[in-house]
Amino acid sequence: MKGELTAPGLLRRMACWTYEGMLLFAVVFVAGWLFSTLGQMRDSMDARRPLLQAFLFIVFGVYFTWFWARGQTLAMKTWGIRVVDRAGRPLTQWRALLRYLWSWLWFLPPLAVLAPLKLRGPEIAVLWLGWVAVWALLSRFHPQRQFWHDALAGTRLVPAPTRGR
Repeated sequence: MKGELTAPGLLRRMACWTYEGMLLFAVVFVAGWLFSTLGQMRDSMDARRPLLQAFLFIVFGVYFTWFWARGQTLAMKTWGIRVVDRAGRPLTQWRALLRYLWSWLWFLPPLAVLAPLKLRGPEIAVLWLGWVAVWALLSRFHPQRQFWHDALAGTRLVPAPTRGR
């Protein structure tokens, strides 16, 4: 059982993370189009932009909570990774939601630094990518090599069982 609960390699998890980001473009596109159409937004500087951001936060929460409670997102299926609780059981909706909230640690620290600094383009990319690298590498200090947001949420990433082998 211990081998089954060992985290997949960091490069595999980060490849899955990157692929998940690419798939989210479709989610953002559809949700943004729906919000903009129904809200009759004319440009990106519309005063309703904070509402759009809150809407996307909720849409992402529904997306991830729903898929994680079923074990995997499409990206996780592609990379052979699933999410379980500490005991190796499927996640409850509550645990999946908790994981979603803790997963914002990938984004909130650089956003908090960016706000007062008024940085632009390449500086933002360096700060954000630097934080992502640090956060990912911090998993090397976890006893089971899990990401720290998983440890805080009581979840873990494990290899998905392969079919047909």
